[in-house]
Amino acid sequence: MPLSFSKYSDGLIPTIVQHASSGKVLMMGFSNEESLEKTKETRLATFYSRTRKYLWTKGETSGNVLHITAVQYDCDGDTLLFLAIPDGPTCHTGEKSCFWEGEHGKTDAEMLWEVFESIIKSQTDTTEHSYVTSLFAEGLDRIAQKVGEEAVETVIAAKNENQEDFIGEASDLLFHLMVLLVQKGVSLHDIAEKFSKRHQKSTNSLDFSR
Repeated sequence: MPLSFSKYSDGLIPTIVQHASSGKVLMMGFSNEESLEKTKETRLATFYSRTRKYLWTKGETSGNVLHITAVQYDCDGDTLLFLAIPDGPTCHTGEKSCFWEGEHGKTDAEMLWEVFESIIKSQTDTTEHSYVTSLFAEGLDRIAQKVGEEAVETVIAAKNENQEDFIGEASDLLFHLMVLLVQKGVSLHDIAEKFSKRHQKSTNSLDFSR
């Protein structure tokens, strides 16, 4: 079904912006045909202001723009979804999302993404002194060794009856694998993209044959 800007009297369509990697809902605005075309052209989230009556690009004054990776719309053609990677906080309060008040925890994807971002920060922050920065200082061989060690410990824990021990070791393995990904310049998005390509080969299961 095509988009229906004429469905509402003002010609505007509600537009939700979602973090392309973490899945976090960042903000909501309104789009008309012109703002949508500008969004597609510039790859920056652009909306129509109902109060000021003109187009505005998110972050045009603050620099906290939203880089659009995909544009989708719902089954009725009357709501847009922008998938975006933000430069800095999205909310004018300085928060990452406009939907932060009264939050009751994070989604699983958000939690994983925040851990990954903290690892990236540790790699580039020369003033930080932590376990992660020490791993980066020791280099690729040490990081790869830790992944191997944690993999062995995870396998051993899997053979035992204590579920909490297994979860702990699996968490350590995933964490150190994230450190290795950062060291190699690979993002969680790259991994998700590989999953997506493998999933497309078989609609019922992921293909890990290669």
